[in-house]
Amino acid sequence: MALSKDENLRINKLLYNALMNQDDAEVIHICRGIPKGPLHTLTIHEDTVLHMAIYQKKPELALKLLEMVPSSDTHKLTWQNGGGNTILHETGTNKRTVVVAKEILRRARMLLGMVNKEGETALFYAARHGKTNIYMFLHDEVGRTISGLDLKTFLRRDDRFTILHIAILSRNYRVAYDIASNHKELINEKDANDMTPLQLLSTIKPQFSPKTSFKRMMFKLVDANVDDQESKFSFIRGLKKEKHSCEWAMKLATLLIKSDNSWEDTESWTDNRGSKFHEYRTTTLSAEENMITATTQEADDFNKAQTPLLLATINDSTVIVREILRLYPQAVEHVDKHGHNILHLAIMHRRYSIIDVVEEMKYPLDRLRGRLDKNYNTLLHMVGCKVDELKEDVKHPAQQLKEDQRLFKRVEKICTTLDTVTRNADQKTPSEVFFEANDEIRSQAKEWMSENAKNCSIVAVLIATVAFTSAYTVPGGPDKNGHPVLRDRSMFLLFTFADAISLSTALTSVIIFMNIVTSPFTFDDFASSLYEKQLAALILLIISVTMMMVAFAATLVLTITSEATWSNMTLYSVSFFPVIVFVYSYVPEYSTIAKDMFRVLKKMMGKIHNMIWDNKPQSTRVIDGSLNSLSHSPV
Repeated sequence: MALSKDENLRINKLLYNALMNQDDAEVIHICRGIPKGPLHTLTIHEDTVLHMAIYQKKPELALKLLEMVPSSDTHKLTWQNGGGNTILHETGTNKRTVVVAKEILRRARMLLGMVNKEGETALFYAARHGKTNIYMFLHDEVGRTISGLDLKTFLRRDDRFTILHIAILSRNYRVAYDIASNHKELINEKDANDMTPLQLLSTIKPQFSPKTSFKRMMFKLVDANVDDQESKFSFIRGLKKEKHSCEWAMKLATLLIKSDNSWEDTESWTDNRGSKFHEYRTTTLSAEENMITATTQEADDFNKAQTPLLLATINDSTVIVREILRLYPQAVEHVDKHGHNILHLAIMHRRYSIIDVVEEMKYPLDRLRGRLDKNYNTLLHMVGCKVDELKEDVKHPAQQLKEDQRLFKRVEKICTTLDTVTRNADQKTPSEVFFEANDEIRSQAKEWMSENAKNCSIVAVLIATVAFTSAYTVPGGPDKNGHPVLRDRSMFLLFTFADAISLSTALTSVIIFMNIVTSPFTFDDFASSLYEKQLAALILLIISVTMMMVAFAATLVLTITSEATWSNMTLYSVSFFPVIVFVYSYVPEYSTIAKDMFRVLKKMMGKIHNMIWDNKPQSTRVIDGSLNSLSHSPV
C-alpha cells in the first residue's frame, strides 16, 4: 500500500533525523513499518535509506538493511538516485564499506557495470573520492569479471577524463600509481583540455617532501602505513598520512615521467631571428602585416596545453622539473609556442629554485642563455615581464623591488654582453623594460620607506630619551660621593650594559632612518643599499627596545628584590616576560634573514669549492677521485 504525501513527508522526517542522530535501531524500526523498507526514497535527490546509510559510513546498519531486502527484490537494488548513483557507487565515498560492497555484489553483480549521469562506474567513483581500500576491492572484482575492450567503460568517462586523471585530481597518489601501473595505456591519454596525467600532476604541485626540518626528522621516526590506526595521537596519524602521500607522489611522478616524451615536439628557437640591437629601424610593418601578425598571435594563444616540464616550471614544482631533467636532460631545450624555454618561464614566474636547477647544468645553461622568444625578448627582458600571481607571502614594495633587482643582476651574469643591449619587438632594452615595469613599485616603495623611517625615527628618539634619562637616575640613587649605591650588585652591571646599548643603538638607528628619508629613492639607491639600511635600522631599533626592557627588568629586580627565593623567581619572571614576548614576536623576521644569509653563504661556498676544484692539477683530481671512490666502495 502506497503512502500518502503527508505520511511520506512524516516518515522521511523521522528517518532523516534518526540517521543524523546515529539512531540505527530507530532507522530499522521505521523501515520495517513502510512498504519499500530500506529501498524507500528518503531525500529530494531520490536517495534511498540504503544510499544514506552507506554514505554516512554506517556499514553495520547498511548490512542489516540489506538483510531486510528479500531475494525476490534483488533487481530493486539497481535503483539510481538523482545523480544516477547506485548503492554500489555510494560505497566508493568512504573506506569502511568494503564488506558492504562485497554483500551488494553477491546479491546484484550487475551493479558493477552501471554508470551514473557523468558516465562513472562505481570503480571510477571510488577513484574520484580517493578511497584506496574500496577502489582496490572494486578493481579486483572488475578484473575477475571484465577484460579487453570492455574495460573502456570502467576506465573512461563521457567527457574524455580517464580514471587516472581523476585519481590525480583527487590527490590520492597511491590509487593513481596503481592505475598507472596496471593500465599503462592511460599514461598518455588526454582529457578534454588535452592534458595528460603528468601535465595535471605538474599543475597541482604535489608535496614530495616535508616543508620543515622538524617534519623531515619526524618522518624518519614514523612509517607510512596509513591503515595502522593504533596511534592515539592525531599528530602521529597526520604525519603517517603526509609521509604516505609524499612517498606515493614521488613514485607516481617517476613512473609518469619515464613514459613522457612530449618535450620532443617543440617549437623552433631559430624562428625568432631579426632582433634589434639599437633603436634605428630601416623598415616598418604595414597595417595589413600588423593585422596578420595579431591574428596569427591570437590563433596561437588558443593552443594546446604546455608540456609537463614547462607546466611544472610555471607551477613551481621543482621536484618534477628535477626528475624530468634527470631522466631526460635534453628536455631542458624545449621551447613553447611563444619561444619561451625553461629559463624564460622560471624568470618570468620567479621560480628561483628552478633557476638553481638549470644553473647546476653548466652546458645546457650555456646553450639557453642567449635564446630569444618570439617577441625577441632575452632572458634579461623576462625580469621585467613578471607575472602577477596570488601568493601567501605578500611582500612590501621595497622588498619586492629589491628581489627583482637582485634577480636582474643574477640573470645579467648568466646572459651574454650582447643580451644586455638587445631590443625586443617593442624596441626596448632589458633595462628599459625593467624600469617601466617597476616604476610604480618604486613609487610605492619610496612612500612606504619614507613613512616607515619617519615613524620609526620617532620611536627611536623616545627610546634614546628614556635611556639617556635612566643613565642619570640609576637604581638606588647615588651615595654621598656621587657613586651608585647598588654598583656592586650583578644586576646593576646588567642595567648599565643594557641601558648603554639601548641608547647607542637607538641613536644609530635614528641616523640611518634620517639617511633614508633624505635619499632621492632612485633605482640605483634601491639597488645599492637602501633596503639594507632600512633592515639594519630596524634591527638596531629592535635591539634598542629589547635592551630597554632588559634595563627595566634589572631596575625592578634591584629595587624590589627580597630575600625569599620564590618571590625572586616570580619577580624575575614578571620583569623579563616582556623581553621574551618581544623577542619571540620577531623570531620569524630573524629566521627569514638567517635563511637568506645561509642560502647566499651556501652558494658562495659551492662556487669557492668549484673554483678550487677547477684550479687543481689534473693528476690531483684523478687521485682525489680515486680516493673518493675507494672510500665509498664496499670492503
